[in-house]
Amino acid sequence: MKLDKVQLTHFRNISSATLHPSKSLTVITGRNGSGKSSLLEAIFYLGFGRSFRTKKHQSVIRHERDGFSVFASGINEAGDTLKVGLERLTTDAFTCSVNGEHSHRLSDLVSLIPVQLFTPQSTDLILGSPSERRKFIDWGLFHVEHSFHGLFQTYTKLLRQRNALLKQQQPLNQPQYAYWQEQLVATGEKLNLQRQSYVEALKPVFNSICSEFLPEFSVEISYHKGWEKDASLVEALNKKSEYDARVGHTSVGPHKADLRFKVNGINAQEILSRGQLRMAVAALQLSQTALFSKQTSRKSIFLLDDVGAELDLDKRERFIDGLLNMDTQVFVTAIEKQQLNFVDKYNEKKMFHVEHGHVAEE
Repeated sequence: MKLDKVQLTHFRNISSATLHPSKSLTVITGRNGSGKSSLLEAIFYLGFGRSFRTKKHQSVIRHERDGFSVFASGINEAGDTLKVGLERLTTDAFTCSVNGEHSHRLSDLVSLIPVQLFTPQSTDLILGSPSERRKFIDWGLFHVEHSFHGLFQTYTKLLRQRNALLKQQQPLNQPQYAYWQEQLVATGEKLNLQRQSYVEALKPVFNSICSEFLPEFSVEISYHKGWEKDASLVEALNKKSEYDARVGHTSVGPHKADLRFKVNGINAQEILSRGQLRMAVAALQLSQTALFSKQTSRKSIFLLDDVGAELDLDKRERFIDGLLNMDTQVFVTAIEKQQLNFVDKYNEKKMFHVEHGHVAEE
């Protein structure tokens, strides 16, 4: 889906704004604190139901207001017009809408708006915790495998139940314990197979793009399922049962899965410089964009926030070229246009400037 209108009210320092973005490249400039990143944050809300800058929804609501709203319209790949929206209140209540139908299930909204993001913190995808990398894999599966969302939710509930029994220090030979473990194993194995298949499909795409972005290195990605390689999940759980009972939580399983990066067999973070890590992340995100398009015949929306802070001019151009060549709708923020002086070569683009929360098309 490509957006042709974005409207937000009472969102951070923006009282009200409406923009009609390009279907290709939209560049938003403005000083730090002007509100340019807030526009990307609003679009991110449509794709994730949350912010990429804070965990507190109340922080996003404009001062002394009861809530914020973000609405957008666009055309999907079938040529149909979609109108979507999200409202969040200071009470933490929320409502999302799709073509006038209201819902309290975020998945109804976010499944329609495949949004990806690159920010100065994106190196956390390699340097951060495994949870960041699981989210990356799960984004791809959520938008490709229809069964994934339900499978993930079921596994999370079963894991919570097993952990509750462990914290209560219930005897491990009780029938209820065996039942919950049996359900956890069945669901966890299915979840693992989906993640494993996704990473296998991603590998050749990543290898090809990474050879262009980091030609001096051979960066490899591999999937770690969250327990011993040659063991089944039930074997791993049984082996760790006494330890789990002692610590009060489940120490192995898909919730411990990871995506690992290596260069010549050594962890990538020990070899690559900060700039090279950024390029590895850019290559990985481009790979996911390409795979998403291939597997679904849909196009994603890509947000590049403060791109001048993370990539030099040549790499900025290469990254944006790669996204636009995939027919991705790209939104980029920069402090000044000089950070993106190469954009003059693109015919389909729109330029916006933000100052003190006011958005104007140039």
